[in-house]
Amino acid sequence: MGWLKDNIDAIKERDPAARSSFEIFMCYSGLHAIMYHRVAAFFYRHGLIYIARRISQRARRRTGIEIHPAAKLGKRLFIDHGMGVVIGETAEIGDDCTIYQGVTLGGTGKESGKRHPTLGNNVVVGAGAKVLGSFTVGDNSKIAAGAVVLDEVPPDSTAVGVPARVVRRGGKRVDNFDNVHIVDPYAQEDCKLQCQIDKLRKRIDDLTLRLDAQDASEKPGNRDTDT
Repeated sequence: MGWLKDNIDAIKERDPAARSSFEIFMCYSGLHAIMYHRVAAFFYRHGLIYIARRISQRARRRTGIEIHPAAKLGKRLFIDHGMGVVIGETAEIGDDCTIYQGVTLGGTGKESGKRHPTLGNNVVVGAGAKVLGSFTVGDNSKIAAGAVVLDEVPPDSTAVGVPARVVRRGGKRVDNFDNVHIVDPYAQEDCKLQCQIDKLRKRIDDLTLRLDAQDASEKPGNRDTDT
């Protein structure tokens, strides 16, 4: 049970709210999900797929965390809070990683075989982040909360945004990233739609004026009469 002690010690180290080993063991859903996963993975490795899946689904109902029995979890993984975390079948997580609530380690639906990400050692994935695809997030990297990562992240990097881009590497800012004047694709589309609406309104106004002028010229009082 050395792995259990290591996980509890890791939680104590990384979570300032943790007060005792007993509290962690009884109350931390992330730890419970890992315990369930170890049992499910045992059955999965021995070909008892149905039992493994039943255990993983029970863990999902009890903890709010869904980990496929075939996923590979490293040592001292800390799933903080954990509600809504999804870890896919071919995902691999290195040692000393931290994952916050709402994180998805998933696929894009376009791959076969290895279709989920691999996290290196000491990786932190912020709340609500989505890491989608069969690529690697390098050692000691950080994924910002809410980021959507679709490409490989080098070691010692920080990735933010939708889609995510590397903004720091090796402790230094990446110069080609402007984190102030970021283009908002939704704002761009809104601007295009507004331009089209303005053009249509102008055409409608021009047609209305022309029709009004035509109606005025066709009224009996305005027609030229022979004298």
